Amino acid sequence: MHCPSAETKVIFGLPESRYITLGRGDRVIDLRSAVRFPLKLPITIRTSDSREHFAETADISAGGVMFHMNTSLPVSTIIRFRIVLPAAVLGTDTDVLVNCTGRVVRCLDEQGKKAVAAVIDEYNFERVYSHAG
Repeated sequence: MHCPSAETKVIFGLPESRYITLGRGDRVIDLRSAVRFPLKLPITIRTSDSREHFAETADISAGGVMFHMNTSLPVSTIIRFRIVLPAAVLGTDTDVLVNCTGRVVRCLDEQGKKAVAAVIDEYNFERVYSHAG
C-alpha cells in the first residue's frame, strides 16, 4: 500500500470548509456528516471517576461536541454532560435540556486551553419549563 508523502497533492477538490486545521497546523479532511452549530454554552463534564470539569462549548452537532476546558481528558474517556439549549436559539417557547453520554475522541492544546472533541453516543431531551411570574 502506498502512503502519500507530505508533497502529495490532492487532485479531487473538496471545498475549503471540508478541512479542519489541527493544533500543530496540520490540515485534515473533515469527515463529519452532521451540521455543526457554533454555540458557546457553559457545560459541566462528569467522568466515570465522579470528577466534574467546567467547560464551554465551541460547536455542537447531533453527533458530537467540541468544548474548551483547562484540563485534558484522555481519548476514550466516557463522559456525561448536560447542555441547556436556549429557546432563542431553537425558536421555541422554552429552553431545552439535553442529557448526553459520550466519549472523548480528540484532545488538543489550543490557545492555552484544551480543545476536546467528543462523540455523543446517547442523548435525551427534557423541556425546561419557565415559571410565569
